[in-house]
Amino acid sequence: MLRRHVMMGGIAAASLSASSPTLVGTAQAEGQPSDADGFSAEQVAMRARHLAAKPYVAPDNALPPSLRDLSYDQYRTIRFDRSQAPWRSEGLPFQLQPFHRGFLYRDRVALHDVDHGVARPLRFGSRQFSYGEKIRPVADEDLGYAGTRVLTRLNRTDHYDEVVAFLGASYFRAVARGHVYGISARGLALGTADPKGEEFPWFRSFWFERPDPEAETLVVHALLDSQSVAGAYRFTVRPGAVTTMDVDARLYPRRNLISAGIAPLTSMYLHSPNDRGGADDYRPAVHDSDGLLVLTARGERLWRPLTNPRTLQVSGFADRDPTGFGLMQRRRFFTDFHDLESAFHRRPSLWVEPLSPFGEGEVQLIEIPTPNEINDNIVAFWRPKAPLPAGGETRLQYRLHWCSEPPIGPTVAAFTGTRVGAGSNARMRRFVLDVDGRALAERQGAPRPVLDAWASAGTIHHATIHPNIETGGLRVAFEFASGGAPMAELGVRLLHDGAPLTETWLYRWSA
Repeated sequence: MLRRHVMMGGIAAASLSASSPTLVGTAQAEGQPSDADGFSAEQVAMRARHLAAKPYVAPDNALPPSLRDLSYDQYRTIRFDRSQAPWRSEGLPFQLQPFHRGFLYRDRVALHDVDHGVARPLRFGSRQFSYGEKIRPVADEDLGYAGTRVLTRLNRTDHYDEVVAFLGASYFRAVARGHVYGISARGLALGTADPKGEEFPWFRSFWFERPDPEAETLVVHALLDSQSVAGAYRFTVRPGAVTTMDVDARLYPRRNLISAGIAPLTSMYLHSPNDRGGADDYRPAVHDSDGLLVLTARGERLWRPLTNPRTLQVSGFADRDPTGFGLMQRRRFFTDFHDLESAFHRRPSLWVEPLSPFGEGEVQLIEIPTPNEINDNIVAFWRPKAPLPAGGETRLQYRLHWCSEPPIGPTVAAFTGTRVGAGSNARMRRFVLDVDGRALAERQGAPRPVLDAWASAGTIHHATIHPNIETGGLRVAFEFASGGAPMAELGVRLLHDGAPLTETWLYRWSA
């Protein structure tokens, strides 16, 4: 189980104010350049190769008890003084606000400001932060940082809003205009759902290229490390109505990686109308994402609603060079959730678009049981069929879209709702699916589509299609009898003249 990634205060808005000094200084740690060193992306790759050729060294996570043993609420009270934010005094289009170490975030992470090819480390000082009443800051000690936020004028021209944050292992989050934080991405996943345990690579160091005054993008470099692999990452961040991040990663495994997850996404799903799980909750749904969407190499769209299973579930969707995949948040109205504080309807979807071929493998979906919304229990990534070989270089290039709608167009109609409940007798479960009316509008007057429904075990009964006069779309309903099978894969699609009219709806039913 993955603990929910903590971001302090959602989208934090910092208004423009008086200038302040940029944080610079010296830091002595293996793998960091000195102030006088030149900097380039190739230099990060060289450092990663150098790390991979040596035994792994664990991160420095030593902290005084007053910081090590902080509760979640206590950690939230530690605030960076925005007047001291790097790049603020220059009025640049991006600013940085480092995170304090403590609570779950104990590893020391090096941060660097890169100006005209020169990397200068950002140095910690307790006076950069305000602390809660019960927290004793450690004076005159260089504790370093846990990560950093990046802010820009995302929603208003007179405010700097949080757009991306790097915090914890290799996790990072981003938002587009109007969003609040939800789903996370990671640099790499290793051994997720493996009975032997998961390995969590972490970003040792970051280098932030100082942007030009008119820049619309920010370039971030990161050095990844773990027991099994080192890596060099380059992120190109473009904030906006859709925030994109181009990722160029070079991995140098210390050993053959047989369970690597590429472009991993981590989210939370507790319940919704297709899987209430006996939830005693005033809210009709609680989730950051409600389904996995896959666009295969041959152009088929697969939609898999998420569940909160009773036992760990692992699903694979095999392909070669997929067009894309992502965890989507399709419910976009407050009335879908009725949660004023969490604003689940404003949380982004996250779509992965390969920019270089991914080869043969599968999109893997992992659903972990959870009793509450504290835990991130949904993981999706690309798993290559062939292991990543030790001693070599594997290069990966892909684009992350933090969005409300995936950038693939309405080529077929989407399933916008899945509801499951009691059937006509105790042996039956009833499924009710809604189909988006927008992609069907041009079909007015056309013959009713053909319903293609199947089950890997058990039988499907009473399958029907009806117009949904409330949405302008269609409603599909059927009942399923398991026949004693403990598990079944269900599938539905609508056809017209033998061609898909909708995406392919897939669902794993379990007793």
